[in-house]
Amino acid sequence: MTRRVAVIGAGIGGLVSAALLAARGAEVTVLEKEAWVGGKARRVRVDGAEIDGGPTVFTLREVFEEVFAACGARLDDHVRVTPAEIIARHAWDDRAALDLFADPRRSEAAIGDFAGAEAARGYRAFCAEAARIYAVLEEPFLRGDKASTPLPMMWRIGPARLGEMLAMRPFTRMWDALGGHFADPRLRQLFGRYATYCGSSPFAAPATLMLIAHVEARGVWVIEGGIHALARALAELAVRQGAAVRTAAAVTEVLVSGGRARGVRLASGEEIAADIVICNADPSALATGRFGAAAARAVAPLPPRARSLSALVWYAHAETSGFALNHHNVFFSRDYAREFAEIAGGAPPSDPTVYVCAIDRPPTLAGAALTPGTRERLQIIVNAPADGDTQSYSAEERARCTKAMMARLERCGLMLEQPLPHQLMTPQEWERLFPATGGALYGRASHGWAASFQRQGPRTRLPGLFCTGGATHPAAGVPMAALSGQLAARLIAKDLASMRTFRPAAMPGGMSMPSATTGSTR
Repeated sequence: MTRRVAVIGAGIGGLVSAALLAARGAEVTVLEKEAWVGGKARRVRVDGAEIDGGPTVFTLREVFEEVFAACGARLDDHVRVTPAEIIARHAWDDRAALDLFADPRRSEAAIGDFAGAEAARGYRAFCAEAARIYAVLEEPFLRGDKASTPLPMMWRIGPARLGEMLAMRPFTRMWDALGGHFADPRLRQLFGRYATYCGSSPFAAPATLMLIAHVEARGVWVIEGGIHALARALAELAVRQGAAVRTAAAVTEVLVSGGRARGVRLASGEEIAADIVICNADPSALATGRFGAAAARAVAPLPPRARSLSALVWYAHAETSGFALNHHNVFFSRDYAREFAEIAGGAPPSDPTVYVCAIDRPPTLAGAALTPGTRERLQIIVNAPADGDTQSYSAEERARCTKAMMARLERCGLMLEQPLPHQLMTPQEWERLFPATGGALYGRASHGWAASFQRQGPRTRLPGLFCTGGATHPAAGVPMAALSGQLAARLIAKDLASMRTFRPAAMPGGMSMPSATTGSTR
């Protein structure tokens, strides 16, 4: 008999695992509680417009090419992907603006014009260090199995490369390391912001996270239809391999018998037997008993103080004026240290750094000038504390946060239509979508040298139960979630291959989910 796999959650990691295991002959069923696939990678309808509801930056394209190739398909045949010529546009109070480009030589020249020749030299040195860190960690850590300490990873790297291991700078704070490259505080802000890509503060995260800059330097792309289109393509890929993908199918319990996971129970009462269960929910949902008491013992709980950042996210369909938007834009606060101190103290920042994804603007050198009076689709993000399970955002608090966001944009020259047609997600709403997280969007924060080794790995303490997704090893983000899915599938395939009854076989599959334009159900 072909072995059965049940996947809880249709996020990127779960869909990657499902497609890869189905391609190897497993009988896979993906169960998603929401009406859409993709988890955070969803679409939200505002003012009649469909707006990207989750991640907006697509990097490490080769990871997804590998997934599609393993299933006998090509990524380019399923999503339309366009390379970004401008990685991001950055702005400050003094109306200064700086673009980073896909071409590092253009970025170096722009930084030189912005802050002088010494800053350009610092940028070259920073890029070299980020590339070196990435090269050291890619295979043993980003693509390797999870370990609870750095010793197994160091063994895989090899004692002959001790100097390279030390070059990862795990004991140096990212903010301090950036000071060695950039005297201009605006550039420290710009490159320190990469720590927030995994929900961390540059004042508490290790300098190792500088590797994220190299990930972007390897290429940034824009997917037509957003990351949600990629999620749908992965779901369809899994179905073509024989998997079944069911939406509006909430799992309430991992069934345990004989000391191992044996299947799942749905909110409807339906039970689905399985030899392997993959949890693509946040591991905190397991640890707090959201999937039953037996499964709660399978993973370690995450203390609230160890949570990553959450976010205030405005989905808007509005007219803009003033600042020349590109696709990705960042408007920096006056005082970065104060901003993160306020978040650490449990308050939304009073003067926040604001990210704006102008969805209708291509990330090209030519850009796109919209006809005056035309509304455009915007996703606007401000970092916030992950307190959605304890903090209730009142109407007054929401209005105050919106006012602070718009004031920051105005100080940098960007004017938004008022009143702003929008939908606002607070940590409270993120907690409702992703229970037991407090709204933390990236799992455990990467604060301190050991945090990355404390992240939940694919294997749990309960045989037959595995974890995958952006809150698990190796890190947060779309490509990292896919890497976690690859890793989980690889380990599970080994387990299944050791069972005499497992053999490659084509299985019938099906998918029941709404159209590509499904928005938020709230």
